[in-house]
Amino acid sequence: MTFTAPDSVSEQIAQHLAERIIRGQLKERERIQEVKVVNALNVSRGSVREALLILERRHMVDILPRRGAQVSELTPHHVHSLYALVTELYILLSDAVADRWRRPDELQPFVEVQKRLVDGFRLGDVEVFVQASIDAVRATFPFANNPYLQCVVEDLQPAVARTHHLALDGQPGEMQEMMNAFAHLLQAVIDRNPPRIREVVSDYCQHNCRMVLAALARR
Repeated sequence: MTFTAPDSVSEQIAQHLAERIIRGQLKERERIQEVKVVNALNVSRGSVREALLILERRHMVDILPRRGAQVSELTPHHVHSLYALVTELYILLSDAVADRWRRPDELQPFVEVQKRLVDGFRLGDVEVFVQASIDAVRATFPFANNPYLQCVVEDLQPAVARTHHLALDGQPGEMQEMMNAFAHLLQAVIDRNPPRIREVVSDYCQHNCRMVLAALARR
């Protein structure tokens, strides 16, 4: 496998490893050996080390003294902490869209996400749902126009995607729940209704948090 531009090699390695963690192909506390990654991906050791630092910043791995990198744990405390934070961040982003959209075509990226959620539901495709949720969040960034907020939210996306996989895997009813929540949120944004935005985002994040905790308990 060979990685090339436009993303840096380290970023591409980080994305590759993050996807394996998100899908459960790399397990919690599993050691990530630099030499194996170098040989498997045909990249330099320096690029792998930089990728692991990126993943540490994104809460996907822990780098331990004299022990190297290992896949981070996902505990109930981590789940509660993550959703307490992203709830408020997603409300901020949604409020920014509601406040600043002016033309209907500016909301087209969210309409496209809605269509992809429907397609994913029909196919029972968790990957479609997870990627659509990430794209929906990223579509809010131009409206917020806040590089600090964008940086924080972007770094949290792999951790959120990891929890989405747990909540959605083998749970088609949860796909319907996500579609409904997104439809309600989009309508609240169109209506420029901040209290309703807070209600929808809070309810959905609390629901998803409970589903992730239940999935953890079943493992």
